[in-house]
Amino acid sequence: MGAAGRLLVCATPIGNLGDVTLRVLDALRTADVVAAEDTRRTRKLMSHYDISTPLVSYHARNEKVRSPQLIERLAGGETVALVSDAGTPGIADPGHRLIVDCIERGIEVEVLPGANAALTALVASGLPTHVFTFVGFLPRRSGARKRLFEDMTAAGRTFVCYESPHRVAASLEELAQVSHDSRVAVARELTKVYEEVVRGDARRVADEIAGKEPKGEYVIVVAPAASTSVTEHDDAEIAERVLTLEKEGLDRKEAMRLVARRLKVSRRRVYDALLRSS
Repeated sequence: MGAAGRLLVCATPIGNLGDVTLRVLDALRTADVVAAEDTRRTRKLMSHYDISTPLVSYHARNEKVRSPQLIERLAGGETVALVSDAGTPGIADPGHRLIVDCIERGIEVEVLPGANAALTALVASGLPTHVFTFVGFLPRRSGARKRLFEDMTAAGRTFVCYESPHRVAASLEELAQVSHDSRVAVARELTKVYEEVVRGDARRVADEIAGKEPKGEYVIVVAPAASTSVTEHDDAEIAERVLTLEKEGLDRKEAMRLVARRLKVSRRRVYDALLRSS
């Protein structure tokens, strides 16, 4: 067997086809095969640039089977270009499994950087960027979304998430209920003709988005209210607040969640305080 091939992880445009890099176009032209999340969508990009490299599908539903097949081709010396529908593979998109499999087999992985919706929205938001957390797609269930919003707003730093047009209004309303004065930017149709970024506090943004017809994919960027200052709370104070709520009839889990929300700390911080104070 000859030398192993290379996996080229290729970032593709999130909307405007002009955002593809020269390196990615070269990779798509010279690869032995392009592994694409949606071959129809990738074929449009390749046709636009007159590229005819063979395509195979690689998505969340077939990656368990497809990954070993691609590894076999890579081990045989072929070059595989990996792309998702849009943006960078492996970031809230298929690709992580194949990348890990290649690393474990000693196959070279080369990442060709380019467009990413989360970073584009973060920069466009005007919100703090020095420290941020990317949480990917929001949970489908309302309760899980609220818990995530409680934890992330309590952490006191910017976070970025993706949401579908069908749930974006509900998610923003839940965010406003958890933290109405958080600063929010909601971006949709990034790099496309109808690109839009709505900015304001959580309540104002939730109300504005609720009045619009949901179209396109959404990126939500959230930062603490401008006046928010982090206050240190000792273990005894946190534990006392939880015990007081329990005496009022709340169960331990709900009391911990309420204390975390009121003190703007994480539920893990409350849990640790209870352990240390017991």
